[in-house]
Amino acid sequence: MRIANTPATADMSEGAAMPESAGPAETAADVDWFTVIVREHSTALVRYFARRGPRQDAEDLAAEVFATAWRRRNDLPREAVLPWLYRTAGFTLANSRRKHIDLPVDAVPESGAVRIDGDPELNLLFDAELRGALASVGERDRQILLLHAWEGLDGAELAGVLGISRSGADAALSRARKRLREAWGERMSF
Repeated sequence: MRIANTPATADMSEGAAMPESAGPAETAADVDWFTVIVREHSTALVRYFARRGPRQDAEDLAAEVFATAWRRRNDLPREAVLPWLYRTAGFTLANSRRKHIDLPVDAVPESGAVRIDGDPELNLLFDAELRGALASVGERDRQILLLHAWEGLDGAELAGVLGISRSGADAALSRARKRLREAWGERMSF
């Protein structure tokens, strides 16, 4: 994707600027609005992608989401921008995954804080059990749990990403948590 280098986009984070030939005619208000949106939400989107795939792709995927937001700026709900961005990020990630060859699990680098008293063997067991439990709950439950745990979404924001009512999102989160507890309880071996 070629990024326009105009005065309005020069100070934006690299890779998250407005595409040159995009959608309806732009106005100064559109450019200002978009600049604010990128500044407020680019870190959240990059983290979203970094948690779900190769970190080296996170900025490019976030830029794709912002390019879509720019093209669809007239359709984007101004009161729920971040949920719209997360929902679009989910579609962008799914499209990206279809393009790439899977990396063997043993080639994926492990990172993160020590969780079980600094014991690497217990950490490895814990990670494997948690991954297995998450893998067994189903794609929708996994999406809901990760949006809540990693992105900190609940209530109206979670509902906006899922495209359902707030009460529906609360119920879906509750059901997903219950299924994860059950799946994890069945898998715990230590």
